[in-house]
Amino acid sequence: MHREITKTQAPIGHHGWFLLILAGFLLGPCATAADLPSPSPTLDRGFHLLYDLEFDHAQQVFSSWEQLHPEDPLGPAAQAAGLLFSEFNRLGVLESQFYTDDHAFAARQKLTPDPAVRERFDAALSKAEGRAQARLTVNARDRNALFSMVLIYGLRADYAALIEKRNMSSLHFTKQSNVWAQQLLAVDPQCYDAHLASGISQYIVGSMSAPVRWFLKLGGVSGDKQNGIRELQVTAQNGHYLAPFARILLAIAYVRDKDTAHAREMLVSLQSDFPDNHLFAREIARLDAQR
Repeated sequence: MHREITKTQAPIGHHGWFLLILAGFLLGPCATAADLPSPSPTLDRGFHLLYDLEFDHAQQVFSSWEQLHPEDPLGPAAQAAGLLFSEFNRLGVLESQFYTDDHAFAARQKLTPDPAVRERFDAALSKAEGRAQARLTVNARDRNALFSMVLIYGLRADYAALIEKRNMSSLHFTKQSNVWAQQLLAVDPQCYDAHLASGISQYIVGSMSAPVRWFLKLGGVSGDKQNGIRELQVTAQNGHYLAPFARILLAIAYVRDKDTAHAREMLVSLQSDFPDNHLFAREIARLDAQR
C-alpha cells in the first residue's frame, strides 16, 4: 500500500501551497504505539466523523469530550479543526480542482467566510492555546499540550492560506507548527502522528525553486522533498488519528507524479474506510476517466 518513493520528483509549483493548507486538517491527540490498544473512543469517533464529513455530529462528540476533560486543550482544538474543515467544505475548497490544477489554485480568490464560524473558530483556538500554555508552564513535556500547539498553528496556517489568501503568513504559521512538532517528537519519538507536520514542511520547502529555498532558509525555514515524503509515510503506516490524512497527502503526491495506479489504490482504501466521504469517490471517478 505505502510504497517508498525513491526517484527524484519534478517540482510541484503552486500545489505545494495546497499541501501546506492541508497540514492542519483533522489533527488529533498524539497517539503512540503503546496507546493504540485503548484509544479514547469518543475522540476516535469524532475524528472519524470529520473524515466522513459528518461535521455537526463530530462537534457534538468533541463538545462531550471537552466536558469530560475541561482542562485539556485538545477539546477546543478539535472543535476548531471541525469548524475550519466544515467551512472549507461549505466554500468548495475541497473540490477536485484543488487536487489537480496548479493554475486554478494559484488564481484562487479570497473567500467570504461565515463571520459567526470565524468567531467560534478564533475563540476555540484561543481557549486551546491558553490551556496548552498553562499546562506547559507546569510540565514542558506535556504531550497533549504540545500536540495542541502543533494543531493550533496548523489551523491558523490553513485559514490564512485558503480563506484569506495570505501565503507568507501561512508559511510562518506552518513553521511554528513544525517547531512544536519537533519539541513533541523530542519528548516522545514514537508519536508517529507528529511526523505529519514536519513531513509537510519538508516536502513543501524542498519542492520549491532554489532561489525561493535560499530565501526561506535565510528566515530559518529549510526542507528536503524526499525526507518530507518519508515522514508522511511514517504517519501513513504507523500513525493513529492522522494515518488516513497522511494517506490523502500521499495520494496527492502520486497524482502529481502521474502515478495513477498508486494514487487510486490510496483513494480506494480511504473510500473503504470512510464511505460517506463523497470526495474520495469523486476523485476515483476522475482518475478512471483520465485512464
